[in-house]
Amino acid sequence: MPRADEGPGAADGRVRTWITRESLDGFEPFAELGTEADGAVLLFQGRVRETNRGRAVASLTYEAYGEMAERELSAICHEALERFDIGAVFAAHRVGELGLREVSVAIGVAAGHRDACYPASRWIMETLKAKLPVWKHEHYRDGDSHWVGAPRAGATVAEDRSSTGERRVAP
Repeated sequence: MPRADEGPGAADGRVRTWITRESLDGFEPFAELGTEADGAVLLFQGRVRETNRGRAVASLTYEAYGEMAERELSAICHEALERFDIGAVFAAHRVGELGLREVSVAIGVAAGHRDACYPASRWIMETLKAKLPVWKHEHYRDGDSHWVGAPRAGATVAEDRSSTGERRVAP
């Protein structure tokens, strides 16, 4: 699997990021996360669920602005190293067609103690939802589909954001 972040500024292998079409289920590269100094490793996987906002979901399609998404994911993970007392971060986002229960995003955080892992992982997830140039197209069981976060024709974008970072659209 290609590693998007192995060039200058790769924090000596402490950050690895991927934007990939390959499955993230059982994501083996995360086995390399951390060092002997890290007593805690937290792995988070976001999966495609069967309902969203009361609608039955059949599948999702993720699209990304490739190189920009790779750079932004790397920047988010490097910022997490600066903000939190953690030793390493691995993060991957899947693109393409995903079925129910498939992993769309995987985040791994290693630290000396578990208390540092939880807020770092949450911050990474919330930040990538707000900043990463990856777009989610939901396909529903009734045959309809919707780009999540895209304003409807004639709608205006409200200034506030939900707890997930998605823009709220007013009719």
